[in-house]
Amino acid sequence: MRQVVNKRKSAWKGMVMRARFLSLFAALLITAMLLFLSACTFGFDPNGSSLPIGGSNGSTSGNVPAGEDATVNYVVDGDTIDVSMNGQSYRVRYVGMNTPERDEPCYDAAKQANVLLVDGKTIRMVTDTSEADIYGRLLRYIYADGVFVNAALVQQGYAEVVSYPPDDAEFDYFKGLEIEATNANRGCHPTGIFKDGSYTR
Repeated sequence: MRQVVNKRKSAWKGMVMRARFLSLFAALLITAMLLFLSACTFGFDPNGSSLPIGGSNGSTSGNVPAGEDATVNYVVDGDTIDVSMNGQSYRVRYVGMNTPERDEPCYDAAKQANVLLVDGKTIRMVTDTSEADIYGRLLRYIYADGVFVNAALVQQGYAEVVSYPPDDAEFDYFKGLEIEATNANRGCHPTGIFKDGSYTR
């Protein structure tokens, strides 16, 4: 009888120890995930004087290139918006850069940066070479309040440079901005989300 009681006590102790270990492991795992997901450094002024303005390829002349004017109705994510133009609605994908997807670290911060730059504003949309992608989204460079939005998102670290030939007129300019953002550890760069060693998708 005493042996059975001792075996039960021993089994109970083992179960309690395993439960404590699993609880501790789960807490550590959750803490690590929260730290990883919150590694984005959010905090830029969408009206800041250091944001890229004016024309393309780093021109600071203040002259926004010719293009189509539209009103932003909805910010889908960090690199996609819905706009109204001439009484019609269009989905627009920014050219030359890419932001984190919904299930990736820093998605919310990249989307919020885009919201601050364009939401509800009248914007200028400028075509590179292609009119639309295979999903029917317009492909455009975006200017809002004189700020070159595609470039600003890269410069502030919320987007990575991506080459989508033949739409690559700003590739070298964006690449320089990305190096600047990486060196300053801005935006999403602390998460490592952009460290894939590739400029293509």
